[in-house]
Order: sequence, then structure tokens, then C-alpha cells
Amino acid sequence: MPRSQRNDNSIDRTFTILADILLQIIPTTNREREAFTHYRDGMSAQSEGEYAEALQNYYKAMRLEIDPYDRSYILYNIGLTHTSNGEHTKALEYYFQALERNPFLPQALNNMAVIYPDRGEQAIEQGEPEASEAWFDQAAEYWKQAIALSPSNYIEAQNWLKVTRRFK
Repeated sequence: MPRSQRNDNSIDRTFTILADILLQIIPTTNREREAFTHYRDGMSAQSEGEYAEALQNYYKAMRLEIDPYDRSYILYNIGLTHTSNGEHTKALEYYFQALERNPFLPQALNNMAVIYPDRGEQAIEQGEPEASEAWFDQAAEYWKQAIALSPSNYIEAQNWLKVTRRFK
């Protein structure tokens, strides 16, 4: 049984009902409906911490979805799931792919930037101060791009940029 038919959460159930109504009203193909159903089921599984199930649904949605904009959000969520699993290298790959299809995803830029300071800290621990600075500088660049796209968001990132004197 698809996840969308077994949600116990009232918010998920409400979202599912509204999404189903929209799919009936908006002219879409069966393929697009199926892609959206898998995407929606992936988001539901992800919100419940069922990451393997979320990834299965996202990959099914990717095989069906042809619209680059919609694919960017699927890729972003795959990246988010890998981030939640601690698989940062994989996550970065998917965030990059999402941005290739939709360069206006500040949340992908932010999530990429969040990974880089951790790598900078690891470089410090390994006695590699030059590598550390490169990681921090790259984080700053991604945060600056995210802030440019969404100026009222990412206040913590703006503070980090100011504290580290990387905000120009």
C-alpha cells in the first residue's frame, strides 16, 4: 500500500487529500501523477525518519519526472536525505545536480554551506590550516549566494559571515 494511503498523521493526510484534489483539477499525465505520488510518499517517509523508503520513492520519482524544475526538488530532497544519513559527499552531489537544474534553490546552497565548516574543522584537527581556510571560504561563497537569493533568510549564516569576517 502506498504511503499516501496509510498516513496516520492528520497533517500528512490533509496534504495528501489536497494534493490529490489538485492532481485531479490540474491537467497532468498519468506519468506526472505517478512521479508526484512517489515524491509525496518520499517526503512523508523522510519526515518520519524512514530514509531508505524515502530514497526509494525519490528514485522512482526521478525515473518518471521529466520537468527539470520538478527534478531539482526531487534531487534536493535526495541530498537532504543523504545529509540526514551523514553521507555528506553524496548529499553534495545531489545538491549540485539540483542547482544545475534550478540555480534558484537557496536551501540547496545553504545545506551545501553547512557541510563545509564541518570539513574545515576536520582539517584543523588534522593540522591542515590552509585546507581549513579553503573549506570555510567555500562555505562563505555558498552562503553569500543563498543570502542573495533569499535575503531575509539565513540569519545565522549572515552572523557567521560577519563573525568570520567573510561578509563583503
